[in-house]
Amino acid sequence: MNLAYDDKHIQTLSALEHIRARPGMYIGRTGDGSQYEDGIYVLLKEVIDNSVDEFLMGFGRKIDITLDYNSGAVSVRDYGRGIPLGKVVDCVSIINTGAKFNDDVFQFSVGMNGVGTKAANALSTAFEVRAFRGGEFSEAFFDFGKLASRKRGKCKASEKDGTFVRFVPDPGIFKKYQFREEHVERRLKMFAYLNAKLTLNLNGRAIVSEHGLLDLIHDEAQFEKLYQPFHHRSKMLELVFTHTNRFSEDYYSFVNGQFTNDGGTHLSAFKEGLLKAVNEFSKKKFDGDDVREGIIGAIAIRLKDPVFESQTKNKLGNTEIRSELVAEVKRVVEEMFHREPAEAGKLISKIEETSKLRAELNSVKKLARERSRAVSVRVPQLKDCKHHLNKQKNAGLDSMIFITEGQSAAGSIVSSRDVNTQAIFTLKGKPLNVCNLKRDALYKNVEIYNLMQSLDIEETVDRLRYQKVILATDADVDGLHIRNLMITLFVKFFDRVIREGHLYILETPLFRVRNKKETNYCYTEEDRVSAIGRCGKNAEITRFKGLGEIDAKEFKEFIGKKMRLTPVDCTQDHNLQNTVEFYMGSNTPDRRKYIMDKLVITEDSMS
Repeated sequence: MNLAYDDKHIQTLSALEHIRARPGMYIGRTGDGSQYEDGIYVLLKEVIDNSVDEFLMGFGRKIDITLDYNSGAVSVRDYGRGIPLGKVVDCVSIINTGAKFNDDVFQFSVGMNGVGTKAANALSTAFEVRAFRGGEFSEAFFDFGKLASRKRGKCKASEKDGTFVRFVPDPGIFKKYQFREEHVERRLKMFAYLNAKLTLNLNGRAIVSEHGLLDLIHDEAQFEKLYQPFHHRSKMLELVFTHTNRFSEDYYSFVNGQFTNDGGTHLSAFKEGLLKAVNEFSKKKFDGDDVREGIIGAIAIRLKDPVFESQTKNKLGNTEIRSELVAEVKRVVEEMFHREPAEAGKLISKIEETSKLRAELNSVKKLARERSRAVSVRVPQLKDCKHHLNKQKNAGLDSMIFITEGQSAAGSIVSSRDVNTQAIFTLKGKPLNVCNLKRDALYKNVEIYNLMQSLDIEETVDRLRYQKVILATDADVDGLHIRNLMITLFVKFFDRVIREGHLYILETPLFRVRNKKETNYCYTEEDRVSAIGRCGKNAEITRFKGLGEIDAKEFKEFIGKKMRLTPVDCTQDHNLQNTVEFYMGSNTPDRRKYIMDKLVITEDSMS
């Protein structure tokens, strides 16, 4: 090992070089566009932030966004004041340059540190900016963040004031990236919810909100609302909330239009102020967990000097505002309760029912834990691995647990797994359908209780022991049913496991096609036909009906570097609870009618 350390090892990077060398410091994860938090969406957000700031200052009521999903090119055109023509190049290429530091120009800006658009420029293969002001324009073109050309002059045609930006993310940084329409649309909807009456045109389709965060809660809760949402909006504070019969708490928190997905001071103040208001209004002493179970709420504040924990602004850190904000939330919530006593009564009834059920659940929990200790010190169905997920220490990110169907399937994985990172939980048969059951069912059913203990998610999903929870079932009717039963469990009681991207389905080959020269594993019927074409008509064809039929030596390939995983994604279905209820609930006649109405009978199936 060369331990030499002298002058030549000291480097000074330019701002451009630093952004490209350490993109994570500026935009969080890079990713390929499959996840909502991936960097390409952060770049888009950073550009739109500037356009939204113009709207907030009273200039421009619409923003046009054009996105080519094939090439990955994005353009944003606003109709604000336009970047001052002499500073166009500086504003998109020199760190800590902008008007956001001037309270006279931008009092409550989304972007506060003069980095966002520069990061979008530095991390793009091509970036162009054009400002229009008073019939003149100034434009600049960049390649990989370096200025390629610039021009200034008179507009040839009538052009409204504003700014145009076009960029193409660098595929060298964002490997094999592709924009997903649902993620782009959700980002734009968040902008719309936070800025009532601002119109965002995505490829010509308008996205606009008339009632701000109230529309957000209506869209997210839809038919699940137990009472009409309470909504307060002022210049500095907006909040809205209602309850559902979900077992989770769901919050959306914002600072100066920035979605703080990790919350922070404003969210904790909202929770505390709400609890105090409920107890003051009801003259009772409810526990915070009882008040918050099933809640879906949003809070947005405007702050002159927000302090975020990172460039990506995921969490607010201004602790000095907490006590004042708690008092303000408590005051406005109490006022809303007194204005709407009937809806407030529904809220109190919900909390009372939750409190009663929680007391009953505690006795069931106690019995389940005593039973578990009496049976075994360890969970008998679990073959654990050595490394586990620890988000605080950023450890165990390669850890995973396979939830398998039966001993034969588990046997194949046991023989081929990596004992350091791959754990196995074996189901004994079809798990309980929990769709129409309450939380006490998790403790009364031994198998589900053992799974919950193995994952360590009984109290909170924050303690999840594995980065990936993988459903590994046979590719037959029974296997698919088991898979749906497990997904129902997570949707019903642990939906954060899905929403935070931890739940996956293991894809294993349906066929093996081989001759003396080559072996092909086929995941679809099309793969099989293609493989037969390569191997010839005398090829040996094996149909894998179950995981247990795959030899352990072969199976190692399917859970190793070439492992194929399909994420369980619920972002496209905001009425997920009702969807699960329809397909997995007790409404058998409705499902039968749906199947018969949709059933297609072909000549092949009749022969």
